[in-house]
Amino acid sequence: MQKPLLKHTPSSIAKAKILRKNMTPAEKKFWSLVRANRLGVHFRRQVPFGPYILDFLCMQAKLIVELDGSQHYKKEAQEYDYHRDEYVRANGFTVMRFTNKEFLTNTDGVMSYIWEFISKNTKL
Repeated sequence: MQKPLLKHTPSSIAKAKILRKNMTPAEKKFWSLVRANRLGVHFRRQVPFGPYILDFLCMQAKLIVELDGSQHYKKEAQEYDYHRDEYVRANGFTVMRFTNKEFLTNTDGVMSYIWEFISKNTKL
């Protein structure tokens, strides 16, 4: 049985559902590569976690993968992401952030990096 995630609000569940239906091209591609335990571990997408919604979560590896669009380059967004990442890390998770462009132009490299982390941090 999976551990319950941190308490979240009903509005965050509704927002997560909307985000699942409106994924970016990078998110769609990443999801196609990790869904159905394709890396030997289970990933969830657009997961409410406390006051935040995480792009991709792997409980077994305690890993969060974030794929960031250009809006994340703005100062306000960077501050938000910093606090969000600190919150997630304080709850025992590792956060990996990649830009959409980085993921789309170096998919194999990013996936290898993620796979290396998973293989070191889980029993496969």
